[in-house]
Amino acid sequence: MKKRILKTATWLILGFAVLFCFRLAYSYSEKSTHDEEDGVFDFISDELVSRKNYASDRYKYIKSEMPAQAENTAVAGTMDVSQKYEKTALMRSKSTQFEEDEKTLRKRIRDFNAIIQYEQNTGNKGNRRLSLMIGVKPEKFDSFYVVLKKIGNSKQADITKVDKTSEYKKLNAQKISLEKVRESLIQLKNQNGKIDEFMNLENRILELEEQLQDLGVQIGDFDEENEFCTIKFSMSEGKAPIPMSFMHRAKVSFEWALTEYFWLMLVLTFVAGFSYLFLLIIDKLRILQGIAKGLQDKPKE
Repeated sequence: MKKRILKTATWLILGFAVLFCFRLAYSYSEKSTHDEEDGVFDFISDELVSRKNYASDRYKYIKSEMPAQAENTAVAGTMDVSQKYEKTALMRSKSTQFEEDEKTLRKRIRDFNAIIQYEQNTGNKGNRRLSLMIGVKPEKFDSFYVVLKKIGNSKQADITKVDKTSEYKKLNAQKISLEKVRESLIQLKNQNGKIDEFMNLENRILELEEQLQDLGVQIGDFDEENEFCTIKFSMSEGKAPIPMSFMHRAKVSFEWALTEYFWLMLVLTFVAGFSYLFLLIIDKLRILQGIAKGLQDKPKE
């Protein structure tokens, strides 16, 4: 009996030791401190930033034309194509050296001759966040993007490019149409009419002038001198990870293993007890079944 008890105790202790060693080894693969959720990186809303940056691409488009002559040789022709587009990078970073990384960030902006179009500083020391909308020349966009990824601990870096050629052409078409309507209304002013008709005509011309001014501002964003690509950069301050000592890891692992082992033993005890009762009931049923069968087989006197 003593040997059985000693053997059982040895297996139980060995099981606890396995759980403890597993938890201790797993603790070295965990981060000592967890980063905050990405929700803290919510960037500038569209309502706060209405300005858009656009750029242009110019390239040669090669096409084939069939001449009217009888020969079947195709003549290759080229045409100049200009594309207007909006290119935006959304970058999120976390820094444990916020002030140093901010200085580096502003230095890189000056080095690439970029401009800060929007800036937002929030939070107190230890929980600060800097959000910038940066305009950079298209030819410097890719290299500037690579440099910014090295500032702090990059959490997100996405690039989006959207074609705006049709929108640009639509704005110009609207401008031409409004200018024609305005010229027609101005010519009507030279004709005779009632005062209220002239007043209505003048108000309509003023409305067209306002619409033309708005269109001029939108079209002006597409001008070559205003061509930029956009980088929305958000940097959040975070604490440096605190190293965890071996004794602390051992304490946490022991508490975890003790709790889990207790519940494991409780479950096994419950399963063993339920199995014993189930088998006991089965044996009783077999005995009763045998007695009933014996009574049936007993010859009648």
